Amino acid sequence: MFTYDTVIDTVQTGKKQFVNTFVQNEVVKDAMIKFIDAQADYTKKATKVGTDTASVLTSEFIKMSQDAMKFDYSKFGEGVMKAYTAQGKK
Repeated sequence: MFTYDTVIDTVQTGKKQFVNTFVQNEVVKDAMIKFIDAQADYTKKATKVGTDTASVLTSEFIKMSQDAMKFDYSKFGEGVMKAYTAQGKK
């Protein structure tokens, strides 16, 4: 199954290669690499929470739809008509 971690790792690796290539100061380079790693960690966690939430919402929507299909609309209509006709006879 496709995961977003691969895409995130690819982008963050590109950032690290850019920093390693163009930043000459080792202290600045280390700080930027740590920042990129923190970005990757945060983005992976946020993506996981987002996909888990979407998955739960989708499954609950499917359950709700299936329960709605089980509802006996003809029996409901008969009950409404009985109540309507009983109210009209008063």
